Amino acid sequence: MVHKILLAFLFFAIQDYAYSQIATPADSSRPDKLPEQGKQTVHKADNLDKQFDISDLLNDILHPKKKTDSLRKRSGITVVPNIAANPTIGFQIGIKAVAGKVLGREPNTYMSIAATSASITTKGIIYFYISHNVFTPGNRWNFQGSLVAAKSVTPDFGLGMGHASGGSPADSILANPGRKAYVWNSQYYKFFEKVYKEVGHNLFLGAGVAFDIRRKISNARHDTSLTPYKIYNERFGFVEDHYLANGFLFNIQYNTRDNPNRAYKGIYVDAGLRANQTWIGSSKNALQLTFDFRKYFSLSERTPEHVIAFWSWGAGVLSGAVPYLELPGTSRDPSFRSGRGYVSSYYKGTQFFYSETEYRFPITRNKLFSGVAFVNIETSNDKASTKLLEIWKPAAGAGLRILFNKTTRTNLCLDYAFGAYGSKGFFLNLNETF
Repeated sequence: MVHKILLAFLFFAIQDYAYSQIATPADSSRPDKLPEQGKQTVHKADNLDKQFDISDLLNDILHPKKKTDSLRKRSGITVVPNIAANPTIGFQIGIKAVAGKVLGREPNTYMSIAATSASITTKGIIYFYISHNVFTPGNRWNFQGSLVAAKSVTPDFGLGMGHASGGSPADSILANPGRKAYVWNSQYYKFFEKVYKEVGHNLFLGAGVAFDIRRKISNARHDTSLTPYKIYNERFGFVEDHYLANGFLFNIQYNTRDNPNRAYKGIYVDAGLRANQTWIGSSKNALQLTFDFRKYFSLSERTPEHVIAFWSWGAGVLSGAVPYLELPGTSRDPSFRSGRGYVSSYYKGTQFFYSETEYRFPITRNKLFSGVAFVNIETSNDKASTKLLEIWKPAAGAGLRILFNKTTRTNLCLDYAFGAYGSKGFFLNLNETF
């Protein structure tokens, strides 16, 4: 199965046409993307004197007679409301913020990023996270980490792609061909920290630890019949009301993107192993492979904001067992931003692959407003009759971008997407999906 994942990665990486993935909120809300790597953010191609962002707009409103200084220093912090609504979480309100700063004075030092969000919903969901991605001067060391604490709601639609299983009745329930929605309440805590060392130009080796903990897991709708969650737990020996997935991380990363928030050109590749171990508290041992490939092409030197962007992401359990709610799937990538058009984990399995293509373009001459159009596709197995790469499900959509900070290329992103089985959603985030 590993060779199929790698073949799929290579196939999508060399194509001039790819598909993209779309997702609705993971658990109660999804963290903003924390860019894995990022160079300094002021570039000649930005033409800042010809761009107009929210700061310029506010200056024109509050100080109409004051001449706009397009190159004046702006705060590296962007704050927006965190508002969402869907049947799973109810109505959500909160606040989110991202910040960026280049540390030290050495040339070509990557930008350090921090992000945080806090929200609450009408269904009693509480979600908080704080993340960081810090580069020391000269990129000698890179520290990446995140802390999440939540009273969460997790939707569940079974394993695989909704294809009817030819196996046992339990296999059919696990595959959930009718896409019945199950909902799980829990207390969720996540912590990870990775340390990367630059070993070559744009090349990093990293290692770290990760802890995913769920407590007081309960069925929100009090389903009395067998559920996919119960069948999976019985097969792999997990208890139903809690689990721990604690492990070590080993990664290799290569990056040439010109900006972490909104790349015009470059490539980003990350491949890693996660080894969950019982001797550090994990419920089960497991070895998992992940990869992340992104490529950006600017279509115009004069207007570099015209960009075709490709993204492929995948993961597979190589050995052992991963808790059901931690399996790779829709919106289960590290940034929780894949799968616009579907609820988080709408498709999942022990093997999962996803690919997306997005076209980005300016709408107004001053670059205050931009647009995107995207399409995606994903596939997973169901541990019964459906194998990885056998069945694919698409989604597509479009979005509006509002330039909040032109010196860091920070956008407010509003997207609408739709997928199979009548799935659809509206998404509001800071910075591009990938």
